[in-house]
Amino acid sequence: MDVRMPVMDGIEATRQITAGQDAGQDAGQDAGQDAGVPRVLILTTFDLDEYVFEALRAGASGFALKSRPLEELLTAIRTVAAGEALLAPSVTRRLIAHFAHRAPAPTRAAATGLAELTEREREVLALVARGLSNAELAETLRVSLPTAKTHVSRILTKLGARDRTQLVILAYQSGIVTAA
Repeated sequence: MDVRMPVMDGIEATRQITAGQDAGQDAGQDAGQDAGVPRVLILTTFDLDEYVFEALRAGASGFALKSRPLEELLTAIRTVAAGEALLAPSVTRRLIAHFAHRAPAPTRAAATGLAELTEREREVLALVARGLSNAELAETLRVSLPTAKTHVSRILTKLGARDRTQLVILAYQSGIVTAA
């Protein structure tokens, strides 16, 4: 999805595409594995914070810049299609700084969910917030890949998060991880 398009901007289109996503998760679907959940990657030339923040709020699973090499763009598309979240490296630092400095209290549902997390799930959440993929989680925690995916799925469910990007935001907002 591009940010600037004729007729309807990409952020509003993303909002409409992902509008039914949360209802599917409430029914117990795994956001990282459900092929029926729409995934949107914002692909644009505009490296502006306001676009990144609005795209994530609208439900985008990723944000990449068109100026990157073709192989990186293809990897971004595959990553988002596989149910993972992705942010352009130039965006990640600014996003973390923004949320670390303006971190409002987590929503009531997220705060309740945080209290329900086991110690291991809090550890996994911190690693997800640091950018580890499922494979990297499995290696770091010395567990199988399906076990790592199960941990992430349970955390998504308990926190009512749509995807890993929301997990990162919640981890910073709640203080589980801090910008260093």
